[in-house]
Amino acid sequence: MKKALIIGGTGTISTAVVNSLLRQDWEVWVLNRGNRPVPQGVHQIVADIHQEEEVSRKIGEMTFDTVCEFTGFVVEDVKRDVRLFAGKTKQYIYISSASAYHKPAAGYIITEGTTLANPHWQYSRDKIASEAYLMEKYRTEGFPVTIVRPSHTYDERHIPLAVHGKKGFWQVIRRMLDQRPVIIHGDGSSLWTLTFNRDFATGFTGLMGNRHAIGEAFQITGDETLTWDQIYQTIADALGVPLRACHVSSDYLAKAGDKYGYDFGGSLLGDKAVSVVFDNSKLKRVVPDMCTTVRFDQGVRMALDRVLSHPECQIPDPEFDVFCDRVIAALEASMAQV
Repeated sequence: MKKALIIGGTGTISTAVVNSLLRQDWEVWVLNRGNRPVPQGVHQIVADIHQEEEVSRKIGEMTFDTVCEFTGFVVEDVKRDVRLFAGKTKQYIYISSASAYHKPAAGYIITEGTTLANPHWQYSRDKIASEAYLMEKYRTEGFPVTIVRPSHTYDERHIPLAVHGKKGFWQVIRRMLDQRPVIIHGDGSSLWTLTFNRDFATGFTGLMGNRHAIGEAFQITGDETLTWDQIYQTIADALGVPLRACHVSSDYLAKAGDKYGYDFGGSLLGDKAVSVVFDNSKLKRVVPDMCTTVRFDQGVRMALDRVLSHPECQIPDPEFDVFCDRVIAALEASMAQV
């Protein structure tokens, strides 16, 4: 039986990976702070990965077929992991981000060979630097790295949106239910890809223990491409309400967001404002089972069913509500003067 260590293990992506591995008869270990429950059959190491000495002591002489890093965001994180796991794993999978690709890229069809550069978002630049460090360790020391670049992945606990506040998606859903206008960046026509986490897990686990994945980078996304207007309309249709869309330029939102403490410069100009279509042929050559099994209209209905039946998922965000009203009012006042 192959043995995997998941650093994290309770997030949107890693939860699906853990569940998929259990179905495939992997011996699954997770390393996290123990704040959330893990599925039955999972071995848990309760530790803070940032406390290197504690982690080293708790791992001891354990070895793994694959170590998966879901919580590494800066170069210091992966440097620590190399110190911890060099010689203790046959494969180290680093979860980077599709936001690392150049914004905007020379073409909207994205492959693993698309240039990595993001002048708008520090998060993405840190992922790029982490990738570079790991690949150098692979080339010079044989550290068995695999790079994975997810794009916008969601599950039944989350509604994927582009413009929302610090407390998540619920306030936008509340505005839709109340038939109030919601902000869509740009003119709503840019292309985007949304991936249900179970589909992502198929691609990810297919790379685990796969010799063809060592020293390589793979983007893992679904194959369904939608415009942002279509995404929001699909959500409104699932709610059974009309969509009252207010289109606001991404540049305007970035500047307004800076004033009120929202990083739309990074999340929009550095990611969601740019049309992208992912060419997943490299992944599918290595993982033939990879395909989209959950369309967005299906996935969002599952997510809304859960959110609407679980009040704890409905986190109000009055601050963001006020921000939306101010931006919409300013736009309407400007248009009235034309």
